[in-house]
Formats: sequence, C-alpha cells, structure tokens
Amino acid sequence: MKLHTTLAPPATMPNGLQATDDGLWMIDQATEEIHLLDAGLNLVRTIPSPTENASGITVGGGYFWTGSNAPATARYPRPGDTRAPAILKCDLETGRVVQRFPTPDGGGIHGLEWVDGLLWITAFRPKAMTLVDPDDFRVLRTVEVPHDRPHGLAWDSDGMWMAHTGLKLIVKYHAETGEELDRIQYPEDAPAPHGLTKWNGELWSCDANWPSPVHPDGPSYSRIIR
Repeated sequence: MKLHTTLAPPATMPNGLQATDDGLWMIDQATEEIHLLDAGLNLVRTIPSPTENASGITVGGGYFWTGSNAPATARYPRPGDTRAPAILKCDLETGRVVQRFPTPDGGGIHGLEWVDGLLWITAFRPKAMTLVDPDDFRVLRTVEVPHDRPHGLAWDSDGMWMAHTGLKLIVKYHAETGEELDRIQYPEDAPAPHGLTKWNGELWSCDANWPSPVHPDGPSYSRIIR
C-alpha cells in the first residue's frame, strides 16, 4: 500500500469527502464550507453551510447530508448555531437546511454514506455504523465495530470502509455482520484519515489535523494505491 498525498487548498480543516459524478465534494470543519474539486483537486465551486463543527458529508436523494458534530470548536459562534449534534439535510444549490435530524444515539458524528436510498451514520454509543431511513430516521440496523473513533465511511460492493482516525487504520466491515473483510494500516508518519470516499475506483482520505506534524504547510488529501 502506498499513499499519494497532496496539500489541500482551499481547505483549512477538510473533515468529510464524497465523490460523485460531478467531482470530489469536501466539507471544511473550520469554515463549514462545502467545496467541489475536479480531478486535479482544483476548486470548482464553494457552497456555505450551517453545519457546526463539520465532520462528514455525503450526497443522496438530491441533497447534501452533513455531520454537524456540534458545538463548533474551530470558528466563532454564529447566530443560528444550535450546539446540538445533528445530521443536516441541505439544499445542493444553496447549502440551506431542509431538515435537521438528531443523531440516533444522541452523541457526536463523524461519518455518513448514502447507499441505495438509505443513510449510514457513525455512532459512539456503542461504537457502530447505523443504517437509517432518511425519510423518518428510523433505525434499520446497527453494526457494532471494535475500534475507537469511527470516522469517514466509503461503500465498497459488499461492505463498508470505515476510518479509525486515532489508529490511522481503515477497516472494511461486512455491512450485516460487522465481520472484518479487509484493512489498510497507514504508516505512523502518514496523515490521519478523517474523511473517506471511493473515487474512480480508489479510496481517498483527508486529514483535518492542522497544523499537522506530518504536513506543517497545510491540510492534505491522500489517494490510497494498492
């Protein structure tokens, strides 16, 4: 396994990735802005969002879904802040909130993934990935995981890749049983995987730690070459 790592302008703290046919969407934990990048990681578009302490983004059903891991810690408070963890359903053009859903476990959130009309969400009580119906947020399945700090999610055929940020570990879990199907261990001196997505057949991660001892000049994206 090799990492091809690139510094990540215009991001300050990239903490969520989602690849679509349009390109690579990224949400910034510090500014709460959503950026669209092209294949060369060039900025195409920027959309504001009301997310608080952004951690995770996906696209599905004609909307952005963002992880609002409130309260915000990397920016000044804003008048509309709720200081409550939630998943936000946001307009694709304006970034405005269409609906706000409490996290299923009432705690923080770090990752989301849209799969076949349903929404996967990371959870901490217990450590798990939770599948919900995005219409009413009814919990359909909870798959517990053994490692700490569940973060970015990326669907891959029969399973879900999940980043465990503190361990610099990405594990592919069976989506029904939680069985470990595969794993990718980042080197100790590599960027920490926060956001995660599968783009053009390859996994990508982003590192929200900044200033970073690994890349002191700024935040980064990493393409995983296997």
